Amino acid sequence: MSSKPSEQIAADSDEPGADAPAEQLTPGRVLDHGRYRLLSRVGTDDRCDAELWRAKDGVLGRDVALTILVGDRADAAAANNARRTLERAMHASTFNHVGVARVLDVVTQSAGDPPGVLGLVIAEWTHGTDLLDLVAEGPLPPGTAARLMQPLAAAVEAAHHAGLVLGADHPQRIRVTPEGEVRMAFPGPLSHATSSDDVRGLGAALYLLLTGRWALGDAPEELPPAPTGPDGNLVAPRTLRPAVPMELSTVAVRALGNPDSTGTTGGVRTGAAVLRVLEQYATYEPTNTLSNGAPPAESNEVWRREDPKPDAAKRKKLTISVGVLAVATILVLGWIAVGVIGMFTESNQSSGTGTVISGNNPGTAQQPPPQPQASPVRISEGTSFSANGEPDAPGRINNLFDGDPNTYWSTFGYFQQLGPGGINTATGAVLTLERPAVVQEVVVNSPSAGAKVEVRQVDGSPSMESKLLGSAVLGSGDTPVKLEGVAPSDKIMVVLTQLPEDGGEYSARINEITVSGSAA
Repeated sequence: MSSKPSEQIAADSDEPGADAPAEQLTPGRVLDHGRYRLLSRVGTDDRCDAELWRAKDGVLGRDVALTILVGDRADAAAANNARRTLERAMHASTFNHVGVARVLDVVTQSAGDPPGVLGLVIAEWTHGTDLLDLVAEGPLPPGTAARLMQPLAAAVEAAHHAGLVLGADHPQRIRVTPEGEVRMAFPGPLSHATSSDDVRGLGAALYLLLTGRWALGDAPEELPPAPTGPDGNLVAPRTLRPAVPMELSTVAVRALGNPDSTGTTGGVRTGAAVLRVLEQYATYEPTNTLSNGAPPAESNEVWRREDPKPDAAKRKKLTISVGVLAVATILVLGWIAVGVIGMFTESNQSSGTGTVISGNNPGTAQQPPPQPQASPVRISEGTSFSANGEPDAPGRINNLFDGDPNTYWSTFGYFQQLGPGGINTATGAVLTLERPAVVQEVVVNSPSAGAKVEVRQVDGSPSMESKLLGSAVLGSGDTPVKLEGVAPSDKIMVVLTQLPEDGGEYSARINEITVSGSAA
């Protein structure tokens, strides 16, 4: 799949293409009184009659990105739209962000320009590759797509806070830097573009990286459009590629929707909402996937031709568990046998010396042994846990026990409350303790007041059927959770089963978890 419809490279000569038609833009032609020499055409944006070019700045001797607005100068509507685009680009010249190429200058047509040129937006050149070239060999792994998209999503959010619109809703206006960051390379929003168009552009770019298909109109002919179902709704990326996590797929589809669109559900209105999900999945890498992120054929759960092979890791864990259970059974039987023998021995000894009746003095009654004093137990390791679907922010799990309350782990922004009927019923972490201990208390530091947390003891495979030690509703700050631990363990599970609502989404954050218990 080619990303450049008709890229032409200019010759080394500085002479413009003299024999080309005056109205045609060709490599070698110069614009703005001879300052900018066209090098190669990167793409076109037919929505606003714009051509996207790489050019050489003859004054400063550097490459620049030109958004060239073309049209009939006698057409009042075209001239007005071009003037509005140039004005909006000029306002954006004060905006600096790593996710957007900086606007260097905005000029109207000059006397030496071809008659069809209505104005230029000059921006710094973004080295790297075309966004369409990136998916030419197939869609990207979900974690890679999330990492690439973060700078652009952050730029959209920052621009909207500044009252600006970027126009990040066309695939050829976006490039990928050598550092692996998606960047708005050709600024110059349409005259009628709004902030919702930028958010839709984020959804479309994410959809493109995940599926290799474009979900908005006016894309290059070589780029296949996103499919729709029988009901007219956009097919979710997860339906096309099961390896795509549910939340990443959902945010792409919902960012594409708005009240004026058809065939989408809508629901995501800000760049911040998209960015939050991207951050959670930036370290996500699915297992059993090919290099381009597509699942291997034998992993298809629907059309499996043979019975699944036993999982080696699960089989090993099951063998160990059975062995531990057998040893524990033998120890219990031995303890019972020793007790029975001791009872008969004591009876025989006491038969010759009479019966001793203890007094009723309360002071001499046997007191229960005091409970061992709890001491801090260090957490040595943590893994993600999710009752249903993909785990939440697995790359941030270590923040739960790094000793720094300024770092945190957070859940997805769910559109439904946790529980039966929702996307998930519980989410959290399995924590491995430095030593086996009878866990007596867990302290959860969190700003998410109203979230409900449960602590369960893990003796085998972690699940919501594991023994419940205690639960609590979190306040803002440190919340102690008193536990009824009776047996030593080296693993516990701390999960959230209810999330507070914020702005139509359900989410929570945990800064730190500390554990106290007595020695085994």
